[in-house]
Amino acid sequence: MFPGVTEVEARGGSASIAQADYWWYRVRGSLLHTVLLPFAAGAADVLDVGSADGPSVSWLRGERMHITLDVDPRGLVPGTGVCGSALQLPFADESFDVVGAFDVIEHCEPEGVAIAEMARVLRPGGRLLMSVPAYRWAWSDFDEQNGHYRRYTRRRATTAVEAGGLEVLRSTYAFTSTFPFFAAERLARRTKHALSRSTAEAADIVPLPQTSPGVDRLLSWLGGLDGKMLARRDLPFGSSVVVAARKPER
Repeated sequence: MFPGVTEVEARGGSASIAQADYWWYRVRGSLLHTVLLPFAAGAADVLDVGSADGPSVSWLRGERMHITLDVDPRGLVPGTGVCGSALQLPFADESFDVVGAFDVIEHCEPEGVAIAEMARVLRPGGRLLMSVPAYRWAWSDFDEQNGHYRRYTRRRATTAVEAGGLEVLRSTYAFTSTFPFFAAERLARRTKHALSRSTAEAADIVPLPQTSPGVDRLLSWLGGLDGKMLARRDLPFGSSVVVAARKPER
């Protein structure tokens, strides 16, 4: 336990708890590594907020200290993690060189409080690394079941980070090559949900859309194309937004 930590009650869990090897988590880990690793290089002390999704960000490690935090204790490694909320991080000001928050901010309300908390615990010159789901039009019962408050455009994500007093270093979409499949699946979900006239409620661990081995291989291969492109340039659209930002020096 980190000094001063208080435990909070879990409010639902990441789907990765039940299926850490799902194609999306594998691809996301690779894409985040490609985009964000340069901004984490040399970091001594690292905080991973929402670390239930840790299987896909295992590359994010501090040279001296690596702290994982999640509101759900099932997503923590016993003896090494902190059960706590992104809205009230149980750490002193300027404790970390890097804070990671991967598919976390969309769960936080108010959004600005979570970003301000992450900025607070960053040292001057420290980096916030984050990813969020893209596009309000893609909102479906899947978002409601997962306890999301919002989805983002790249501009919306960078505006939120800048409002927290941070300087954006890189922002890009990801999952571009798989985007047609994502769009079709979300539009189908929205249509089915509207026709059923049912009400979706937040769930504990939401089942992921199942794929055959062949489709899994195809989506993973397409994700690899994204990785090659992201190594050279930002992408203009996709189902996720990835942002790296820096806390100004004094």
